[in-house]
Amino acid sequence: MTGLLDDLTIIVTGGGAGIGLGVVRQCRAAGARVIVFEVDPGKAETVEKTGGVFHRVDVADPVGLSEAITAVDECYGPIYGLVNNAGITIQKPLNALSLDEMELLWQVNQRSVLVGVQAAAPLMEKAGEGSIVNIASNHARASDQGYEAYAGTKGAIVAMTRAMAWSLGPAGIRVNALAPGLTMTETVSDLAEDPARSKEFNSWHALGRVNSVDDIGKLTAFLLSRNAAAITGAEIVADQGMSARLGAI
Repeated sequence: MTGLLDDLTIIVTGGGAGIGLGVVRQCRAAGARVIVFEVDPGKAETVEKTGGVFHRVDVADPVGLSEAITAVDECYGPIYGLVNNAGITIQKPLNALSLDEMELLWQVNQRSVLVGVQAAAPLMEKAGEGSIVNIASNHARASDQGYEAYAGTKGAIVAMTRAMAWSLGPAGIRVNALAPGLTMTETVSDLAEDPARSKEFNSWHALGRVNSVDDIGKLTAFLLSRNAAAITGAEIVADQGMSARLGAI
């Protein structure tokens, strides 16, 4: 994928592990300058080894997030791309989910997307173009018990993306939502060490395997690139058919 994003500045939130790290790796492979916003300072070395530039940013802090985006534009040149990847998952019985947990899910998963786009869009408009990828989830369309609040935030990302595409299109900015299914993050990888669990995971997918984080990273890099110029306001479901089959999970 070398050349897709040559010399373009991309911000990836939550890029210290999992899908985010896959996005960082593939955007770097495509030639981008990748600035990583990550709340955990312990992830700095991993990010740097992948070729990203680590910045400690808590996306749940709207002022800090906005200021960090402005600083990237000032320090590294025009921001071309923003990947709103940072997110958390809380699975609890519906009646056991606390108000504080609901609020945290909203702050990290949904509000950070709105705030990030509000901060980045004027800078992209000034540069004359931009591309935003909001990482949603197949939970936006096929969820399960205990994921009510989490699924709600991911569904909101998809809905916001549609509106953002029309709000920002006149400024030359594309906005798309990418909805991964089960992906071989560190947590899933640990579970899949059990052969029976691994077989079960694979059975949920039409191609018989679970996404790798680099599968999602490559797709994100494409959506960011000018090769995807015809795509905006779209929800791209990347779950290898999991949510297309009735009773797949």
